[in-house]
Amino acid sequence: MSRMLDLIRASALPAHQMMSASKGALRLPEVESLEILVYIAEHNKIFGEAARLTLAGWDQASSQTIAADPKTPVEILAYWLSSKNLSPALFPILIENSAVSITRLSELAATLKSEMLDVMIASPRVRKLPQVLQDLSTNHNLSGTQAARLKALIAGKTFVETESDEPVAADVVASVVPDAPSQIAHLEPNEIFSPVQAQPEPVAAKPPELHEENNNVLADDPEAEVAINTFFKEHAKEIESQPEKPFHAIGGIHEDILEAEEPKVMAATAATAAAGASTSTTPLTAPAQPRVSHKPPVKPDDGKRDSVLQKIGKLDIKGRIQLAMKGTKEERSILVRDGTKIIALAVLDSPKITDGEVEKFAGQKNVLEAVLRAIPMKRRFAKNYAVVRALVFNPRTPLDVSLGLMKNLLVADLKNLSGNKEVAETVRKLALRMFRQKNEATKKS
Repeated sequence: MSRMLDLIRASALPAHQMMSASKGALRLPEVESLEILVYIAEHNKIFGEAARLTLAGWDQASSQTIAADPKTPVEILAYWLSSKNLSPALFPILIENSAVSITRLSELAATLKSEMLDVMIASPRVRKLPQVLQDLSTNHNLSGTQAARLKALIAGKTFVETESDEPVAADVVASVVPDAPSQIAHLEPNEIFSPVQAQPEPVAAKPPELHEENNNVLADDPEAEVAINTFFKEHAKEIESQPEKPFHAIGGIHEDILEAEEPKVMAATAATAAAGASTSTTPLTAPAQPRVSHKPPVKPDDGKRDSVLQKIGKLDIKGRIQLAMKGTKEERSILVRDGTKIIALAVLDSPKITDGEVEKFAGQKNVLEAVLRAIPMKRRFAKNYAVVRALVFNPRTPLDVSLGLMKNLLVADLKNLSGNKEVAETVRKLALRMFRQKNEATKKS
């Protein structure tokens, strides 16, 4: 233990040095600085918040190197593994570190939530530890798919990775090329998105013909059929557990219809008024004008959105998944708000979805938290700066996801984020600190 940490433990350090220590500003080796920060964050009421912010904004590449080192002090590893500090960027590395005990892995296995369970199930180290696999299988937060994967692993079956970032049983496909993990933390330096690059939208292809006998679900799309079959196999238990759950849009759907139609109504009303004014003569001799109705003119596509909602409302879960994979942009924009998580996630796996759509979803406040968590777990979307920016600026995005992504923001966006009162205070404070650091670094260079 360092002499500086001894002094901090004994409360023998002056206040100004404690402030420097909580900001990571002491001239000490990196690991020693982290050890001091962890102690302050955990045990000091005055400077603890500042230390936690410093730890949250610590250089990601450096953190990953330290997280992988078996010689790293256990206090640092324990801090990063606590439920309130789990990071998608560090967790996959931490659980492979031999300094993290099997007992701690078992504790995590029994209590983890959300996508971290997927990371643990995919861990090469965990897959070699039968006791940890058994503890994972008792976790009440497991989805049907996760439980099925664990059952197969415990039984000795193998899995391979597909391009959709989802493990598939070996008997599902003949051969695939394993894809790298989808977390943004695992991207190579030359694969990180470029803030100035704009990714063009793919040219929309003519949709396949509709098959009325199949509830109007699109057919004749081989690429989508493969995606659907894979998705059904991966999520079989989840689908079977709620086959009759009806469609319900998060936040409602009709306000969107009104918002979309309002400009059309205003334009039609203005045009009618202008036509009436142009035919008038003088106030005394003007001919009587027919009463102008405030009802907007009927157009052929007025009921289009309602018909889409009606079609979706008639479909069961399997039908909605097929539509999410094979349907139109409008249908995806509705289904991504489905209150049934598996439907909303199926939209992100659609081979037809564009980066522009995902950017819009990333900024929406009326989608499930699971959608906002899943977006940066896809390699394609994690490399898109506009998508990442939309996620960080969305107050609905989980705090751990925002903190993990915001270090990639440009200086101007960090400045704007620091003044955005919609996001969490922790995000604003860290954004302000990162803005100042990057701004100073730019001036020095």
